[in-house]
Amino acid sequence: MRPALPVVFILITLTLDAIGFGLIMPVMPDLLREVTGEDLAHAALWGGMMTGGFAVMQFLFGPVLGNLSDRFGRKPVLLISLSMLAADYLVLALAGTIWLLFFARLFNGMTSATYSTATAFIADISTPQQKAQRFGLVGAAYGMGFVLGPAIGGMLAEYGTRAPFLAAAAVTLVNLGFGALVMRESLRPEHRRPFDWRRANPFGTFRALGKLPGLGRDLAIYTAFEFAFIVYPVVWAYFVTARFGWSPGMTGLSLAYYGACAVLVQGALIRPAIARLGRTRTMTLGMVAGAVSFSGLVVIDSGALTLALIPVSAMTGLVMPALRAEMSDRAEASQQGELQGALSSLHAVGMIAGPVIYTQVFARFAGDGAILDLPGMVFVIPAMLNLAALWLLHRRPARA
Repeated sequence: MRPALPVVFILITLTLDAIGFGLIMPVMPDLLREVTGEDLAHAALWGGMMTGGFAVMQFLFGPVLGNLSDRFGRKPVLLISLSMLAADYLVLALAGTIWLLFFARLFNGMTSATYSTATAFIADISTPQQKAQRFGLVGAAYGMGFVLGPAIGGMLAEYGTRAPFLAAAAVTLVNLGFGALVMRESLRPEHRRPFDWRRANPFGTFRALGKLPGLGRDLAIYTAFEFAFIVYPVVWAYFVTARFGWSPGMTGLSLAYYGACAVLVQGALIRPAIARLGRTRTMTLGMVAGAVSFSGLVVIDSGALTLALIPVSAMTGLVMPALRAEMSDRAEASQQGELQGALSSLHAVGMIAGPVIYTQVFARFAGDGAILDLPGMVFVIPAMLNLAALWLLHRRPARA
């Protein structure tokens, strides 16, 4: 393959993967009500348990899959993950009991490695100077899929609650076939290492990576940033409904607007930003933008001003590509899969804890019986986390 083709392949793969996931988002509540025969509130409880169970499995098995990709290569792990994802969508499309749905999501959490393996693939084939830009393109591709997927899924739902799941399975199978035909292994034999169960778990992985100079602090920054931004999928819809009375359609448009801005930042701005500012100052810019936008959401009382803040918030998309490049440079070539597996586990921690904490805080400051009728108070937490990440960033020696 020519030098650009591996990157194009991975971007197409991630876009299709995100489209497949986004297809099912609009109809999952209806599917759960259909299968359980219960109301929306009970369906939401099952949805929460399925999301939490998926995240727990991802936390436990992310390092296993990362270490397997360091042993056997990226291609087999990525293709197996895609095949298991297609099977999960088919089960969701055909299942008649809630427990079958629940265990299918648990199994998918155990084998979910598309994003982490793709980023390890990018690390394998990129020079240090290329990594931040390419990680930005990875984020943009995934974001584009999330913009397109829910819109397509909502239209497919007109043909029944199972139609989006069948479409997601078909998209994933196309993705699998595309990968099997086009993808070439990126991990050279001399960079592979034996699989070690002592490292193939979250705690063993963090212990091994924490010994690398500067990486422990980078992982702390990553954790703070991940937990900060899980607030959007958790409470955004509730916040804009309580604060501005937005309809579901307006809420969806605001999320699509954010997604489009984020794609622009990660796809087009990350390269010139790092070329001009370097990684550390680029991350600083993104963290300051995050602190400002979250602080604004605490007190804002205008829907128009909220929309005006969205591009500022999207500037936080400068942080993760630069931070991932920084961490990738600190890890050995034989540890890139392990590193991405660890990041997958940290993302799962945010998925587990974020919904519990953010919804509880939101409930305390919204609706009847609120301590203070200020729904935006929930954004104090991510604003503080952005400031904490900024403090950590400047406590370590700066890298260009």
